[in-house]
Amino acid sequence: MLAGGNALADGGKLIVELQNVRDSAGNIRASLYREPDSFRKEDKALKIVSLPAVPGTLTLSFDGLAPGRYAVMVYHDANDDQKLNLRLGMFPTEGYGLSNNPKVMGPPRFDDSAIEVKAPESRIAIRLTY
Repeated sequence: MLAGGNALADGGKLIVELQNVRDSAGNIRASLYREPDSFRKEDKALKIVSLPAVPGTLTLSFDGLAPGRYAVMVYHDANDDQKLNLRLGMFPTEGYGLSNNPKVMGPPRFDDSAIEVKAPESRIAIRLTY
């Protein structure tokens, strides 16, 4: 399944292969960030893509991007409440993943997840962790 973000007339495309989607409950939400201060704050994301969850591997894209440094956060919104649910305010109870697939000890950092997007197209793979 392929879903695209808001397309602009010009610019590059970031294609994300999302691996290890557990089941078809709810939606997959992917947020694209350009600035460290906005990272992980979905209301401050540059772009958001949402598509129905399908077990296995999904492909989504963010279109109309200027070349540069970005980070992606993806989560499996199984209960479709449009937020990553946390236990004790810290531990995800839904599947999630980050660009670069960093090992996370504490809150994820932009620098650990930052990738370079180049025109006309860049590709990354993100593995969901449950």
